[in-house]
Amino acid sequence: MQLDNMLSSWAPRLLSLMRIILAFLFTAHGSQKLFNLPPGKMPTPELVSIVGLAGVLEFGGGVLLLIGLFTRPVAFLLSGTMAVAYFMAHAKQGFLPIVNGGELAVVYCWVFLYLAAAGGGPWSVDALMGQRSRVDIN
Repeated sequence: MQLDNMLSSWAPRLLSLMRIILAFLFTAHGSQKLFNLPPGKMPTPELVSIVGLAGVLEFGGGVLLLIGLFTRPVAFLLSGTMAVAYFMAHAKQGFLPIVNGGELAVVYCWVFLYLAAAGGGPWSVDALMGQRSRVDIN
């Protein structure tokens, strides 16, 4: 019972940590597409292309999620982006994600959807802005 209470008290902070770690990893996909950092196998795409748009969403959305700014709408947009990526790039190669290499897109899609519902947690710019507005009212 005591362990359950301790873990429950950490849930909001772990939500923030999950958002930060996930966003950091996701941002790397965008930086690789846009800036070839870290260097990858694909050439840098044209910005006005599907891959270029994906890079902008991955990098820009990832940075916003990393700091926890506009977490809910950004996470919702990125969840949809990952659903589209899965069906455009992976689903045609087989039904199961383990077969078509789409596990990461599926995981990102569902975790982003969770963040859209749960928010960024206490360690986010969203929470900081919310606290300031409450302080200003009092």
